[in-house]
Amino acid sequence: MTDTTPQEFSRKEFVPAILLCFFLGGLGVHRFYLGKTGTGILMLLTLGGLGIWTLIDFVRIVIGSMTDKDGLPLRR
Repeated sequence: MTDTTPQEFSRKEFVPAILLCFFLGGLGVHRFYLGKTGTGILMLLTLGGLGIWTLIDFVRIVIGSMTDKDGLPLRR
């Protein structure tokens, strides 16, 4: 059987998240955009984990595993 219930999506969109991560990822701006203020502050203080955390987030956004603060997938 297949699940026919519509999947909920975040009000946050894929394109702004990926652009913010690419250009301002070291400052955690994409995390603030997604509503994840706590980890956004940590990224800001550590400069994106010296780039490693930013790279991981970039890949997660591209493959679709990054969610908003409510755990909803980004709208594409």
